[in-house]
Amino acid sequence: MLAPFLIMLREGLEAALIVGIIAGYLRQTGRGQWLPAVWIGIFLAVATALFAGAVLQLLSAGFPQKAQEMFEAAIGFIAVCVLVCMVFWMKRAARSIKRELQSSVDTALAGGAAWGLIGMVFLATAREGLESIFFLLAVFQQSPSAAAPVGALLGVLVAVAAGWAIYAGALRLDLRRFFRWTGVFILFVAAGLLAGAVKALHEAGLWNGLQGVVWDISHVLPETGPVGTVLSGLLGYREAPTLGEVIVYALFLAVTLFLFLRPVAPAAIPAKSLSDA
Repeated sequence: MLAPFLIMLREGLEAALIVGIIAGYLRQTGRGQWLPAVWIGIFLAVATALFAGAVLQLLSAGFPQKAQEMFEAAIGFIAVCVLVCMVFWMKRAARSIKRELQSSVDTALAGGAAWGLIGMVFLATAREGLESIFFLLAVFQQSPSAAAPVGALLGVLVAVAAGWAIYAGALRLDLRRFFRWTGVFILFVAAGLLAGAVKALHEAGLWNGLQGVVWDISHVLPETGPVGTVLSGLLGYREAPTLGEVIVYALFLAVTLFLFLRPVAPAAIPAKSLSDA
């Protein structure tokens, strides 16, 4: 439950930040009459993400067992790629996202038509929605308990409330620090999803190497227990992982954490920052 909550909170805040920057810029420049176009773009993005999720879920429901395992593995790999891209994109774009969005708004409204602004908002927010759909599909397949959807919904609701509070000036967050530490957490979640996708490949009969069990502590810390369930959702914990799962998990974290946490050269940091948003 905690992993879907925190990731949907982060995704929601990213979307809220984008929408808040666009809406605030329209108000500051005396173009508040274009705000309905922003809401239309958001509505279309949400509808697109929900439609994509429903289609993928319906397709997978009719698959035989082997095909379902293959589908689960594919969704897991896609979710890992999406999460990694999301984390590194925000790290790279954080310092210039405000200026880029404001420039895009000016370009979209240069022709005096609302379609450009609707399309810009749609593309900016649909990305967040589709990222969320692939992540949630992967989590629901690997952790089919009712707690995961509840956690995701709570994360969205808290993100909406926090986003509105930031826009209204009632809440100030160190967004750079927030995205940095949630980024580390997301990489651990992605590592767990990657290990789960490798397991699904084995169950589908496509990967049979490195299947020796490294350890088995199911009698000490079972995945079905309260602590095991939390660790499984947060860190991808397995009570009896295979050698392939351990190698993939450790190698993925070693590479991504190094790249994500390495310091940025001071000369590459522009004057404006995300906290100015």
